[in-house]
Amino acid sequence: MSHSSEECARVLLETVPGMMRAIRNEMRAHRESGLTVPQFRVLLYLSRNDGASLSEVAAHLGQTLAATSKMIDALVSRALVSRDRNALDRRRVVLAATEDGRASTLAAREAAQPRLAERLSRLSAHDLSTVSEALRVLGELFSSDPKPEAGEKTRYANSGN
Repeated sequence: MSHSSEECARVLLETVPGMMRAIRNEMRAHRESGLTVPQFRVLLYLSRNDGASLSEVAAHLGQTLAATSKMIDALVSRALVSRDRNALDRRRVVLAATEDGRASTLAAREAAQPRLAERLSRLSAHDLSTVSEALRVLGELFSSDPKPEAGEKTRYANSGN
């Protein structure tokens, strides 16, 4: 059975949001006490995107720069995020999850994984193999996507979307 790239894209668009919702729900259920969901999303993002700018984080969250800056302030005060000036461009601030911030996200991931594995255990060995191979292929395909331009992110972050 052969599928077109258009059919594959349709299935991807229909399937991935539900999968991401399940993953986010599991991760959120195991986040550090006192951490809001948006703050947790910032930590997850910074754990994967060390040195991100405030604009990049705001675009990821779909929040304004002002709201994101306030959230970063709270995470910096809890020593979960570091905020430093870029050595090459002093006007640019770079953000990173601290060791404690990374530990918090790692703990949530480790707690969520068995729950997701339990759900996946309903699949046959053949289907598990198929899903694993498909995810590996998609991971390779989408990991090479370039990051959006900083200007695009800033426009998005300022739109309030």
